[in-house]
Amino acid sequence: MPVIRNTNIKKYDIPTAQFATYAAPSLGSKETAVWRIALKAKAEGLTHQLTREEIILAIDGSAIADIDGERHVVSAGETLIIPAYVDFSLSNPNEAEFAAIAIFPVGGEAVVGKDVPFTPPWAA
Repeated sequence: MPVIRNTNIKKYDIPTAQFATYAAPSLGSKETAVWRIALKAKAEGLTHQLTREEIILAIDGSAIADIDGERHVVSAGETLIIPAYVDFSLSNPNEAEFAAIAIFPVGGEAVVGKDVPFTPPWAA
């Protein structure tokens, strides 16, 4: 399917954010998943690792990324590159929502603590 219509976009809600899938294997892509992150105001990030590099393009607001123990402010128009196999979290200490587009290779997984690696549903 070369065109994914707005009506086919899948949305996933968790307490701190909403993820809207624009491309993933469930929508026909074979190599890359793309989704929009809407991180709620005052949202605390969950520390996790990724098995593949993830790229996040901030499109609105700002957030705090903790990558392998280093804090980085990322604001609209800036790009965040998260290496594989490092501790990572994304928090929004602000009063306004933070929005971003994430790009992640198909087959990449997330790992929380010592749990079994899994593909987030918005990347599947």
